[in-house]
Amino acid sequence: MGQRSQQRRAEETEEQRNSRLAVMAQHGQRRRAEETDEQRNNRLAVMGQCCQQKRAEETEEQRNSRLAIMPQRGQERRAEGTDEQRNSQVSAMLQHARERRLNVIEGQNHHQIQTFYAARTVLN
Repeated sequence: MGQRSQQRRAEETEEQRNSRLAVMAQHGQRRRAEETDEQRNNRLAVMGQCCQQKRAEETEEQRNSRLAIMPQRGQERRAEGTDEQRNSQVSAMLQHARERRLNVIEGQNHHQIQTFYAARTVLN
């Protein structure tokens, strides 16, 4: 970033900064709405590669610092959230857990059915 850009950013008010970030977010949303599945997959693949490369290059101290910060951020986010947001998150977590349990049960049932038919085939 050039010196002028840094100077402008240093002088901008919080309101101006929020406005600039909101415009950037809108542009990103518009771009994502227009992209094809292939473009989206490519973008996500590149993001994943960048993260892997960054993680491969970080020292153990940097990694430990990053991992230590993560729970703090989660706690801060939860502390800032309203009761409604917390209830919504808990509800989503419960729904996800139910779906996971159902998937496990369906997988077990599928395995039992396969075993039954395999045993029946052997006996016939």
